[in-house]
Amino acid sequence: MTRRVWKYALIPFLALINGCSGQQEEEPAVGMLMTYGVEDQEWNQQGYNGVMQLQEQLNADVHVKEHIDSFSEAEEAVETLEEEGVTLLFGHGAVYADIFMNIKDDYEHIHFVAFNEHVSGSNITSVQFDGYAMGYFAGMIAAEQSETGSVASIAAYPYQPEVRGFAEGAAAHGAEAALRFTGSWVDDEEAQLLFDEVTAGGSDIVYPAGDGFHEGIIEKAREQNIFTVGYLNEDFKEESTVLTSTIQHVEELYIQVAEAYVQGDLESGNHVYDFEDELISLAPFSPEMDEEAVRRVTEAVEYYKETGLLPFEQEQEEGVS
Repeated sequence: MTRRVWKYALIPFLALINGCSGQQEEEPAVGMLMTYGVEDQEWNQQGYNGVMQLQEQLNADVHVKEHIDSFSEAEEAVETLEEEGVTLLFGHGAVYADIFMNIKDDYEHIHFVAFNEHVSGSNITSVQFDGYAMGYFAGMIAAEQSETGSVASIAAYPYQPEVRGFAEGAAAHGAEAALRFTGSWVDDEEAQLLFDEVTAGGSDIVYPAGDGFHEGIIEKAREQNIFTVGYLNEDFKEESTVLTSTIQHVEELYIQVAEAYVQGDLESGNHVYDFEDELISLAPFSPEMDEEAVRRVTEAVEYYKETGLLPFEQEQEEGVS
């Protein structure tokens, strides 16, 4: 499915500088591929919102193709987007990195942008959120608030860095972490079953690290008066049972990448973003959070932004000195 987003306001003096050829274009065209529909995942909605902002801020002609989840579909989509004049193409998911690596040399005038996977060569860039620290702080928060000493994360896959961070953050602050995986970003039914399992096992704080099912878990937890740490956005900041949320500012990342491309400054290679880049953050804390715990977490986040050291690393460094 293709969504064509037309621009309604023209800015005559704005031109897009092609990061590969250095040529200017009067009407910049930006494309995006996504594996699911816009409404199927929070991640996809954020990506869609990001390219919509490119339309508004850069006068971009935006082309979005949904449900592109195989090499052949991606190859066909890229060919179509080339015909439509796209010169900056986002693959909104890790699956596109290998696909782009295989076809980029056939489209030298397109700059490909993939997410969360390693790439190499010219006319391709990978942007990655470093999820470990945000997961660590989620684990720290859960441990600080837990009354049972048992917390849990329901995630999509074991390879998610925020899951490892959550487990280690919880352990460093005195709690045991149960980790469960749905095997899918969008399997809400399995996530609900795993929620029942971990809460029956004594976990009283849950971190649902899956953008296709986290909202359902947060709602179910609220009904049972169980605390959660939200994932990806702060839509639930009015819910007192959501202690905070770990936020990835996808829309802002899109804008930064596109602006760099327009200015001719978008470099090929791999670029990692974290708290210090203001592209990952924590949402406002729930009034249910202990004030002293809020202070400790806030100080730890600020120290991490300044030094790159998490609390356990800070303790290790102080121990050495």
